[in-house]
Amino acid sequence: MFSKSDRIVSGSQPKPGEISLAHKGVLFLDELTEFSRQVLDNLREPLETGKVTISRAAHQAEYPADFLLLAATNPCPCGHFGNRKQHCRCTPDQIRRYLGKVSGPLLDRIDMQVEVPLLSQDELLQGNPANTPSSADIRQRVELAQTLQHQRQGKLNGQLQASEVDDYCVLSNTAKDLLTQALERFNLSARSYHRILKVCRTIADLEQSPSIEQKHISEALNYRKMERYLSQLP
Repeated sequence: MFSKSDRIVSGSQPKPGEISLAHKGVLFLDELTEFSRQVLDNLREPLETGKVTISRAAHQAEYPADFLLLAATNPCPCGHFGNRKQHCRCTPDQIRRYLGKVSGPLLDRIDMQVEVPLLSQDELLQGNPANTPSSADIRQRVELAQTLQHQRQGKLNGQLQASEVDDYCVLSNTAKDLLTQALERFNLSARSYHRILKVCRTIADLEQSPSIEQKHISEALNYRKMERYLSQLP
């Protein structure tokens, strides 16, 4: 995690911090909204470029920072916003300030924002359903999808540049109409648009589908929960 000073680096001499140390690995931030907004915005450059540049008075250094960002946070200070079984005690302003720690530009760079609902007592006692796919099955699907991506474009979908997205993420007319409506409703940026398309392409690849269908758009949009949370506030 970050140090107490909430800085990527410390001192007058540039040196790698947690972002660079996570290069080619996973950086997990628990309780995301408890970090200061300044610290979180430091993630924007490396998430976009895969590197981080540190400048000091007499020194400048560039470090690799190609990592997978995973983060977890409650939906509000009390933790019950959107929970149908327990009443949320927070006001809309409190929720906005709480979620506002994650700026719009940073949120644009988080491809998937998934809600994890509370498990019922029955679900806790019964464990995983019998039809739940195993880790080995999921790994096989992912490896097949990655092989397909390398064959099609020579790289993974997440590595596609904006100029390449239109070439490899072609939508049908119905899928394009659905995505256009979502862009207008949630006021999504151009960056979000390209990232959603790459997620759609990945969903289609996991199904070994040669084209992006309307159902892939719907699933990808369902992974943008933060915008939906904010749009629900009065």
